[in-house]
Amino acid sequence: MDNYFDSEEYSKIDFSKTKIKKGEYDNCTFINCNFESIHASNIQFVECEFIDCNFSNTIIKETAFKDVNFINCKMIGVKFNECDPFLLQLSFKDCQLNFSSFYQLKILNTDFVNCNLQEVDFTETVLANSIFDNCDFKLAIFDRTNLEKSDFRTAFNFEINPEENSLKGAKFSKENVVGLLSKYKIIIE
Repeated sequence: MDNYFDSEEYSKIDFSKTKIKKGEYDNCTFINCNFESIHASNIQFVECEFIDCNFSNTIIKETAFKDVNFINCKMIGVKFNECDPFLLQLSFKDCQLNFSSFYQLKILNTDFVNCNLQEVDFTETVLANSIFDNCDFKLAIFDRTNLEKSDFRTAFNFEINPEENSLKGAKFSKENVVGLLSKYKIIIE
């Protein structure tokens, strides 16, 4: 039988030493916890908050993230494309997400604020109505990605091919629009 945890706070727990219990975590807060390289599969996180946690290389196969906020978390190499897509809703603030994958996920209305998204795979991801505030996209992959009505006005280092991605209604600034033209190898001064 799965465990049920409601409105609990977990602080400074190293789950690589203390195994995380499978089950459903509702309205729980995890502060300064280490999930690095653990198997956190088949767990339900509903309306949870992760603050100052390390999720690097964590395996989250079939794990549910329903209205989950990540704040100042290290999440390098996380394969979000393997998590449970049902009611998936995430937000990221001040997070390191380098080398992670959102391949083929539908994560509309997602907020990424002050995030490092270098070499992240957004291939065939639906990110419509998302906000990318002050995010670094160096070498991130956008291929057949739906970015309609998304806000890139303060994002930087991205290369997005308008012919290969859906951009209708997306917002860019004059300063970063060069990221849409890089495929043409033109010089903008």
